[in-house]
Amino acid sequence: MPIPARSALSNPARIAAGLACIAASGCGSSSAGSGSDQASVARSMQQTLRADLLTLNQAAVKLQAAAPSPTGRGWDGTADATAIAAMKAAWVQARTTYEHVEGAIAPIFPDADLAIDERYDGFLATLGPAGDADLFDGKGVTGMHAIERILYSDVIPARVVTFEATLPGYVPAAFPATEAEATELKAGLAAQLVTDTQALLDGWSALTNLDVSGAFEGLIGLMHEQQEKVNNAASGEEESRYSQRTMADLRANLDGTRTIYGLFRDWLRSRPAAAGLPAGTNVDGTIMAGFGALGITYASVTGDAIPAPPSTWSAEAPSADDLQTPFGGLYEAVHQAVDPSMAGSVVRNMNQGAALLGIPGFEAQ
Repeated sequence: MPIPARSALSNPARIAAGLACIAASGCGSSSAGSGSDQASVARSMQQTLRADLLTLNQAAVKLQAAAPSPTGRGWDGTADATAIAAMKAAWVQARTTYEHVEGAIAPIFPDADLAIDERYDGFLATLGPAGDADLFDGKGVTGMHAIERILYSDVIPARVVTFEATLPGYVPAAFPATEAEATELKAGLAAQLVTDTQALLDGWSALTNLDVSGAFEGLIGLMHEQQEKVNNAASGEEESRYSQRTMADLRANLDGTRTIYGLFRDWLRSRPAAAGLPAGTNVDGTIMAGFGALGITYASVTGDAIPAPPSTWSAEAPSADDLQTPFGGLYEAVHQAVDPSMAGSVVRNMNQGAALLGIPGFEAQ
């Protein structure tokens, strides 16, 4: 997805303006169904997501507050271990919370999503060969993954370093090496995350008439994206690649999608069969079963990291042997669960739900 200029990504006024546009008119999105149905879902969604966005902002504040500011030196993994551990705990809280709301937030206001959640390679694709030489100043490469990259710089997997080292503008990840860099991180990069999450919270809190069509479409898209998130692990491009928490991301995505989808259930279940589609109660049952099956798949993986991909892995034509590995088994199960062309997949069933609600479904690119 194209990345806007950095000035667009973390501008609180732009975030607030975009959300106000949605509140006033839906920004061009269309929807059907009774106004009371949509109004009820919108009110519930506004309240539910606001609670998560408040937690996200509070975690960002805790992360900044915990950042060590030693005198006369940079960070030391031993001397600053307690502070760094507190930063990691706050980062995990922020990360988990954002993954809960990502499906609804990202399509409705992509600038905020990019400011908070863009990956290192995504930023560099826009910044070009000059890259971002200063890891700590809150400009250029920013957001949760920029902070993660620093916090976990001493344990980054070799395949991730191999992948990133090929990127134009690459700078190796590292702790702040001097007092000035430590101060800069606290007042720059960490402060920018507080600013971006506060702007999103403020804008969201001001909403009074949220159009829900884009949110439902975004939930379907997030489920479809689970396959990409798994497969990216084979190339070092996975999402929480430095902390090795991408499996935890997938679980949080599913938990958040279940919660937000739950706000639509009464509306969907009220819809009769139409145009070759089952009744809403039946579609809802298949969607819930799909969530349950995917949850069992995710629970079967131990720990927060995706299983290590076999060295011979190919997403285009995985071998029978590779599909028998823990990674291959996860890939195959997720593929079957989220392929919109596959009968019984949760994405296909959610598209049926969207059709019954008269709102846009998801179309794979």
